[in-house]
Amino acid sequence: MSSTKSQLLEVCLAHVNKRIANYKDEIETIKDSIENNDKGDGEDDSGNGKLYNDLEKNSQYLSDATKMLDTLKLIKPNMIHQHVVLGSLVKTDTSNFYLAVSIGKVEIDNENYFILSKSSPIGELLINKTIGDSITFNNTAYKIKDIK
Repeated sequence: MSSTKSQLLEVCLAHVNKRIANYKDEIETIKDSIENNDKGDGEDDSGNGKLYNDLEKNSQYLSDATKMLDTLKLIKPNMIHQHVVLGSLVKTDTSNFYLAVSIGKVEIDNENYFILSKSSPIGELLINKTIGDSITFNNTAYKIKDIK
């Protein structure tokens, strides 16, 4: 089972690293645009206002993605816990959840897993639960069958 947890962690790392690379590329593109605009005749500054706004937004996204990567680095896929923690693979009677960062549904070996952060609504309900516990989210009950 730890191989599934390792695969899920790899999916998370690939997702977050791709986001970080994209934000860094976008930031470089915006910086180049700002530099090129500054070399203009100085008449029209409105373009730079939007660029600086985009730069700030992408810098925040990059910061958020970097924090997600830091969270993922805390996960030890070979650790087995008796209760749900960051990095837990939780099997319920209806769905499988992996607590890491918010990514959504992925499929591994023909089985669906919902990768979510522990601060998500379902993540907050699952955290510290043990096998046999149940949670209810959006009028759906989930009974925990296994924690890896």
